[in-house]
Amino acid sequence: MISIDSLTRTYGSFTAVDDVTFTARPGRVTGFLGPNGAGKSTTMRVLVGLTPATSGTATVCGRRFADLPNPGLEVGVLLDASAQHAGRTGREILTVAARTMGLPTSRVDEILDLVSLTPEEAGRRVRHYSLGMRQRLGIATALLGEPEVLILDEPANGLDPAGIRWMRDLLRGYADRGATVLLSSHLLHEIEVIADDLVVIGNGRIVAQGTKAELLQAAGTVVRAANRDHLSRALTASGITHHASGGDALRTDADPDLVGEVALRAGIALRELRSADGAGLEEMFLELTADTQREGTREGVAA
Repeated sequence: MISIDSLTRTYGSFTAVDDVTFTARPGRVTGFLGPNGAGKSTTMRVLVGLTPATSGTATVCGRRFADLPNPGLEVGVLLDASAQHAGRTGREILTVAARTMGLPTSRVDEILDLVSLTPEEAGRRVRHYSLGMRQRLGIATALLGEPEVLILDEPANGLDPAGIRWMRDLLRGYADRGATVLLSSHLLHEIEVIADDLVVIGNGRIVAQGTKAELLQAAGTVVRAANRDHLSRALTASGITHHASGGDALRTDADPDLVGEVALRAGIALRELRSADGAGLEEMFLELTADTQREGTREGVAA
């Protein structure tokens, strides 16, 4: 299990991660979401010992990453697929990693086959790899020691649609066999498809967390009418709190049946009335992080 407890990381007067607490459990995929600069990558870097925490703790399998005797056999990590020795071949990189972990060289061929890197591609120097090939090599390195925990930052970056589907099936199968998967991504649809649990971070603080089903079901009701102001006044008069939700829509925590009754009594024709969970993860994400978004940015890849 991954456990983050009251984690804070500051750089001078700037707080990148502010009292963050969450867990990622075995047998589940935990999606870690947030806009640019939200603190996702900083949290992951602290978790794997690349950045020291200012306060709080981050542990994997009950221990700090630095205290794991052979971390590659327990935790697979992919934080930056481009941070690989450009002058070595993919096979050489995996062979060095296998020797470091005490694994037989036969494991290199097994993992190359698993991530669909051909012998010709494995013999090519990494400087000549596409971004998608680097991602596959990075995932191969993370999976090499058959760890029980995976920590992946943007693993689908650079993959084509077939590659994204392959990665999704691979990680889903890994979790279904009992592994813990912590996955950060800006591809919200992919997170929505694969994740069991969600942790949403904004400005360094957790703004929402829970199972995917719980968070989407808590999204409330979306309603649209030809005259939004008229509908808003009717809802207010009935004691129903609400707020604008893009375009001419309103969102409220009230039950859709109640909203429909209020509109009927007020003689308001509705264009749309539905549970907001049908809007999916993107709408929920944008609302939760509305005050942390940069202009023109919907979701980010760096933190």
